[in-house]
Amino acid sequence: MSSYTPRPCTNTVALTAIFAAATIATTIAAPKFISTWKTPVAHEVNFAGKKVAALVITNDDSLRVAGEEALARELTGRGMQGVATYRIAPKEELAKAETAKPWFERHAVEGVVAMRPIGSEKRTTYTPATWTSPYYGSLWDYYGYGWGSVYIPGRTDTETIVTVETLIFSVPRNSLLWAAVSETRDPKNLQAFVQDLVKESVKELHKQGLARNVSR
Repeated sequence: MSSYTPRPCTNTVALTAIFAAATIATTIAAPKFISTWKTPVAHEVNFAGKKVAALVITNDDSLRVAGEEALARELTGRGMQGVATYRIAPKEELAKAETAKPWFERHAVEGVVAMRPIGSEKRTTYTPATWTSPYYGSLWDYYGYGWGSVYIPGRTDTETIVTVETLIFSVPRNSLLWAAVSETRDPKNLQAFVQDLVKESVKELHKQGLARNVSR
């Protein structure tokens, strides 16, 4: 794969509403990366000890602030100088590249880890009804089976899938280094969702060698 194709946002509903709507499952699955891409020259970049901005692209201010703070902490914990983007530039300046760029340059930002919610959907799965271990060979075999068999009725389960795009850029090079799309099932809790997502994303950053020689 030679290039990364951006994915359009298919749902503009605030994620806080998505978390409130996801009420079926009882556990939260960890984010799963369903596709990734890395530039062949990513090994030439190392953000260890350098300033890396955490950027969450969303109109939901609570999600943006919480996400950027969590991401900045995780970046710092991995040996970089993580900084939340909302702390280095006014919100109104961040919406356009020409007004945002000077702020990143002024603060000597070397890298940007950007996260953008790009969609949510409900998926329904059906588990058909089954009989366990049917045996009708004789009266007494059936007798024991009749009392001990279990009928499992069919079941329909619905889960909410939240999809997030994560990108890592080099500011001096003005180039994309790494990209991924992740899915999370039934994220009921905003804080836990954000923390899990940023941890998995920063782990990938470290795994790809973009923060080498940093132990945790």
